[in-house]
Amino acid sequence: MIPRYSRPDMVAIWSPETKFRIWYEIEAHACDAMADLGVIPRENADAVWKAKDVEFDVARIDEIERVTKHDVIAFLTHLAEHVGSEEARFVHQGMTSSDVLDTCFNVQLVRAADILIADLEALLAALKKRAYEHKDTIRIGRSHGIHAEPTTMGLTFARFYAEMDRNLSRMRDARAEIATGAISGAVGTFANIDPAVEEHVCDKLGLVPEPISTQVIPRDRHAAFFATLGVIASSIENVAIEIRHMQRTEVLEAAEFFSMGQKGSSAMPHKKNPVLTENLTGLARLVRMAVIPAMENVALWHERDISHSSVERNIGPDTTITLDFALSRLTGVIENLLVYPQNMLDNMNKFPGLVMSQRVLLALTQAGVSREDAYRLVQRNAMKVWDHRTDFREELLADDEVRAALSEDEINEKFDLGYHTKHVDTIFARVFGE
Repeated sequence: MIPRYSRPDMVAIWSPETKFRIWYEIEAHACDAMADLGVIPRENADAVWKAKDVEFDVARIDEIERVTKHDVIAFLTHLAEHVGSEEARFVHQGMTSSDVLDTCFNVQLVRAADILIADLEALLAALKKRAYEHKDTIRIGRSHGIHAEPTTMGLTFARFYAEMDRNLSRMRDARAEIATGAISGAVGTFANIDPAVEEHVCDKLGLVPEPISTQVIPRDRHAAFFATLGVIASSIENVAIEIRHMQRTEVLEAAEFFSMGQKGSSAMPHKKNPVLTENLTGLARLVRMAVIPAMENVALWHERDISHSSVERNIGPDTTITLDFALSRLTGVIENLLVYPQNMLDNMNKFPGLVMSQRVLLALTQAGVSREDAYRLVQRNAMKVWDHRTDFREELLADDEVRAALSEDEINEKFDLGYHTKHVDTIFARVFGE
């Protein structure tokens, strides 16, 4: 990803220096395990650790690869330059390149998952704080973009919290599923390397041994991992879209913080655009873009091919870096979001009382009016409010058919806002716990 949408901790996971350091640790731990088994001399295994403080020369490895046309061989050649060719002669014994590449890739994905889990936890904290802050802040709920019934801004934040909390569980599951390693040889049969080597390496790297592999770790694990990132990205967009709607001039129920000196438009000085949430919508598309290629990587020819390799070299860094940035940006948006309670009430009252239509409908049916007739009576008066901006309550009070079923007090009682918020505490207890 470009620096504009990158944060340093996640970028560092995908640097060549980090990758080669993980490759080295895989090889060194494997040598230790083989020495413990008596397969190679202990002094050779110890010699490999002479490079533990070496900063591997990326340019030198690239130079060797231009000749070998093989990245792992280029690295092993460079490692021997530090360790000594005789001392390094048992390095990579019985292993295949994918033992190194796949195990390293999963280490990187696990580390990336740890950052994303922390990101989600920070976002959840921000959403929870704003939910309680606006638990009783009345706003109109909408369906199809049209006024429906009253809700609260706190419930909006709580809804997003619950969704992101599910995403946190998904991310933890995805981390667990991807945290496997394989040091099993050319087709995964351990013909030339003992399974104990795999167990040792995985233990040192915080992984568990892949139960059965071919030459590669099964890619259904990776498909599930990137699918999870795609779901999280969609949830980010879900929040972003609602904020973008609320910031529209004719709505203006909430807005992104607009900092001192910020400019909204190069042409129109009055503009305050929802640039952060629009950006998040775009970033979500980039993350989801990786999901289908990750799924297509599952089906490889026979024991394996390398059609997945070029895909993963791109989507591994790009999706995790992008999602890390997006989660952090969304957390900042939520923390600094400007909320306008009076505008929420003004919007709800643009068609005075209209949002109470269902309460009146139910009251009429409970008073003995058929549902069909009750719907006709309520809709007849509601359309007057739509067309002429009259007051819905006044229209009902002036309707003889409605008054034949409901008294003035019974009609007035149906316009109590508290009726719609009486279960907010129950919902909060479900979302956040007692």
